[in-house]
Amino acid sequence: MSIERHHPSARASKIVIHNGTVYLSGQVANDVEADIQGQTQDCLDKVEALLAEAGSSRDHILSVTIFIKDMANFAAMNEIWNAWVADHEKPVRACVQAHMARAAIEVEICVIAAVA
Repeated sequence: MSIERHHPSARASKIVIHNGTVYLSGQVANDVEADIQGQTQDCLDKVEALLAEAGSSRDHILSVTIFIKDMANFAAMNEIWNAWVADHEKPVRACVQAHMARAAIEVEICVIAAVA
Protein backbone atom coordinates (compact mmCIF):
# COMPACT_ATOMS: atom_id res chain seq x y z
CA MET A 1 0.00 0.00 0.00
CA SER A 2 1.34 3.36 -0.95
CA ILE A 3 1.47 6.45 1.20
CA GLU A 4 0.82 9.81 -0.48
CA ARG A 5 2.31 12.92 1.09
CA HIS A 6 1.23 16.40 -0.04
CA HIS A 7 2.91 19.73 0.71
CA PRO A 8 5.87 18.37 2.69
CA SER A 9 8.02 20.82 4.62
CA ALA A 10 11.16 20.31 6.66
CA ARG A 11 9.14 18.86 9.54
CA ALA A 12 5.71 17.67 8.31
CA SER A 13 3.33 17.15 5.41
CA LYS A 14 0.01 19.03 5.29
CA ILE A 15 -1.79 15.93 3.98
CA VAL A 16 -1.00 12.21 4.23
CA ILE A 17 -3.26 9.67 2.52
CA HIS A 18 -2.97 5.98 3.35
CA ASN A 19 -5.35 3.07 2.95
CA GLY A 20 -8.37 5.27 2.18
CA THR A 21 -7.76 7.61 5.12
CA VAL A 22 -6.76 11.27 4.97
CA TYR A 23 -4.68 12.75 7.79
CA LEU A 24 -4.31 16.53 7.98
CA SER A 25 -1.64 18.28 9.96
CA GLY A 26 -2.85 20.72 12.60
CA GLN A 27 -4.30 23.81 10.95
CA VAL A 28 -3.93 27.26 12.46
CA ALA A 29 -5.34 30.53 11.16
CA ASN A 30 -3.47 32.56 8.57
CA ASP A 31 -4.66 35.69 10.39
CA VAL A 32 -3.56 35.16 13.98
CA GLU A 33 -4.62 38.71 14.81
CA ALA A 34 -8.28 37.64 14.46
CA ASP A 35 -10.35 36.71 17.51
CA ILE A 36 -11.16 33.08 18.37
CA GLN A 37 -14.13 33.01 16.00
CA GLY A 38 -12.15 34.45 13.10
CA GLN A 39 -9.29 32.05 13.72
CA THR A 40 -11.66 29.08 14.00
CA GLN A 41 -13.36 29.95 10.71
CA ASP A 42 -9.98 30.39 9.03
CA CYS A 43 -8.86 26.97 10.28
CA LEU A 44 -12.06 25.32 9.05
CA ASP A 45 -11.72 26.97 5.64
CA LYS A 46 -8.20 25.56 5.38
CA VAL A 47 -9.42 22.11 6.50
CA GLU A 48 -12.15 22.15 3.86
CA ALA A 49 -9.70 23.11 1.09
CA LEU A 50 -7.18 20.43 2.10
CA LEU A 51 -9.88 17.77 2.30
CA ALA A 52 -11.09 18.67 -1.21
CA GLU A 53 -7.52 18.42 -2.49
CA ALA A 54 -7.23 14.98 -0.89
CA GLY A 55 -10.50 13.74 -2.45
CA SER A 56 -12.57 14.03 0.70
CA SER A 57 -15.01 16.45 2.32
CA ARG A 58 -16.33 17.51 5.70
CA ASP A 59 -19.04 14.82 5.44
CA HIS A 60 -16.24 12.21 5.48
CA ILE A 61 -14.45 13.50 8.58
CA LEU A 62 -13.98 10.70 11.08
CA SER A 63 -12.22 12.44 13.95
CA VAL A 64 -11.31 15.99 14.97
CA THR A 65 -9.05 17.21 17.74
CA ILE A 66 -9.31 20.89 18.61
CA PHE A 67 -6.60 22.55 20.65
CA ILE A 68 -7.76 25.79 22.22
CA LYS A 69 -5.54 28.27 24.01
CA ASP A 70 -8.12 29.35 26.60
CA MET A 71 -11.25 27.39 27.56
CA ALA A 72 -12.91 30.73 28.29
CA ASN A 73 -13.27 30.88 24.47
CA PHE A 74 -14.84 27.41 24.19
CA ALA A 75 -18.42 28.67 23.63
CA ALA A 76 -17.32 31.26 21.04
CA MET A 77 -15.29 28.64 19.15
CA ASN A 78 -18.25 26.23 19.29
CA GLU A 79 -20.55 28.80 17.66
CA ILE A 80 -18.37 28.67 14.54
CA TRP A 81 -17.89 24.89 14.74
CA ASN A 82 -21.62 24.23 15.18
CA ALA A 83 -22.48 26.38 12.15
CA TRP A 84 -19.80 24.61 10.08
CA VAL A 85 -21.13 21.11 10.84
CA ALA A 86 -24.83 22.06 11.05
CA ASP A 87 -25.92 20.44 7.79
CA HIS A 88 -23.20 17.79 7.64
CA GLU A 89 -22.33 14.43 9.16
CA LYS A 90 -20.83 14.84 12.63
CA PRO A 91 -17.42 13.35 13.40
CA VAL A 92 -16.14 12.31 16.79
CA ARG A 93 -14.41 15.24 18.45
CA ALA A 94 -12.14 16.11 21.33
CA CYS A 95 -11.27 19.61 22.51
CA VAL A 96 -8.45 20.32 24.91
CA GLN A 97 -6.75 23.40 26.27
CA ALA A 98 -3.14 23.66 25.12
CA HIS A 99 -0.13 25.95 25.09
CA MET A 100 0.29 27.11 21.51
CA ALA A 101 3.50 27.34 19.50
CA ARG A 102 3.01 31.11 19.18
CA ALA A 103 1.22 33.38 21.66
CA ALA A 104 -1.16 34.80 19.04
CA ILE A 105 -2.58 31.40 18.03
CA GLU A 106 -5.96 30.80 19.67
CA VAL A 107 -6.94 27.47 18.09
CA GLU A 108 -5.48 24.56 16.12
CA ILE A 109 -7.57 21.87 14.43
CA CYS A 110 -6.39 18.34 13.48
CA VAL A 111 -8.54 16.18 11.22
CA ILE A 112 -8.70 12.54 10.10
CA ALA A 113 -11.14 11.74 7.29
CA ALA A 114 -12.08 8.98 4.88
CA VAL A 115 -11.43 9.43 1.18
CA ALA A 116 -14.79 10.19 -0.46
